Amino acid sequence: MTSAGTSAEAPADTGAGPVRGLTALLTTAMAFSMMQLFLLGALGPRLVDRLGVTETVLGLTTTVGFGAAAVLSPVGGRLVDRVGPRRALVALLALSAVALGLIGSAPGPGLLLVAVALGGLPQALANPATNKAILASVPAPRRGAVTGTKQSGVQLGAFVAGLPLAVAAGVIGWRGAVWVAAAAALGAALWAWRALPVDVSPPAVRAAGGPAPSRRGGPVPWLAAFSLFLGAGIASVNTYLALFGAQRLGMGPTVAGALVAVLGLAGIGGRVGWSRAATPDRAPWLPALLAAGAVGAAVLLTAAVHVEPLVWAAAVAVGVFAVSGNAVSMVLVMQRSAPGRAGQDSALVAAGFFAGFAVGPPLFGLLAERGRYGEGWTLVAAEFAVAGAVALAWAVRDRRTRAGGSR
Repeated sequence: MTSAGTSAEAPADTGAGPVRGLTALLTTAMAFSMMQLFLLGALGPRLVDRLGVTETVLGLTTTVGFGAAAVLSPVGGRLVDRVGPRRALVALLALSAVALGLIGSAPGPGLLLVAVALGGLPQALANPATNKAILASVPAPRRGAVTGTKQSGVQLGAFVAGLPLAVAAGVIGWRGAVWVAAAAALGAALWAWRALPVDVSPPAVRAAGGPAPSRRGGPVPWLAAFSLFLGAGIASVNTYLALFGAQRLGMGPTVAGALVAVLGLAGIGGRVGWSRAATPDRAPWLPALLAAGAVGAAVLLTAAVHVEPLVWAAAVAVGVFAVSGNAVSMVLVMQRSAPGRAGQDSALVAAGFFAGFAVGPPLFGLLAERGRYGEGWTLVAAEFAVAGAVALAWAVRDRRTRAGGSR
């Protein structure tokens, strides 16, 4: 087993100031990597009313975006391992700006789908680039906290989409709100270009002639399968939570969008907290635990069909448990990856997550179009339960393997 502390990519100790600056930049990059999809979810009621987007097409936007990300992730991981995270992060943010600009300009569903497909590229680069930057620049004892914080950037994006941008959409229109996000992404790309060193790729790995092969019995295939089912459930919640609030619970568009913001805030705290708790001995068991909590969150959503206030508790629970699972997965990848494979292994796990995001919303959308939200949330609970079963099976297998190796 290769721990983060023994990786060939381990840097020398650096001061707290540079680490904080890098953490802020990586968190921003993660926020923009999925901003377009959170915006589509938060603005879903307005898009259905004003752009002629049906519930099924709204789910299809997620399928197209994450389908592209899933296909491109393995290539993106190899690219990041080769060129280093600086170029990848600048490209990620610039492409996010372009995708958001196209969404804001879309006259109908056609260009909207093209823009979302383009947004799959920054998603494919996000986890490999940010994880490589952490391995190259952050001392091992700080990596769990930095990883959790930067992964919380995704939920920061959900919060920004669900509250300030949703409120702005009521003042300057939904297109204006999306263009504001595009301008911010372009500014972040300039920040990355100026703040990061020219090459933070690990010289020891480049000198060795390439990355080491993946270790047999490692967690990557299991984490990819876990992420597939976890992502299917999370994507359905992200895409349809606001629409559920507006259509079934009678909320206004701004209040319904605030559900996404609440989920995002809870996810920030959950990802930071659970990643800090993911020590090498404890981390293998956390995905199964978080999946069990996610099942409870989906049950609350099912109950909210009849008891409306439960939807707020459900949004918090999804953030604390479900969305935190991906952050813990990335901590495990960095703890267990062979030297030089962090980008590729991160990309493979992310590909499973993105594939789940591509599959989940269309299935949910078929039920949402018929107003069958209760059955949709039951489907989400089942997806989380399967993710938990996969995670538990790997944790038990890993404990046995490590116990056998210590004899």
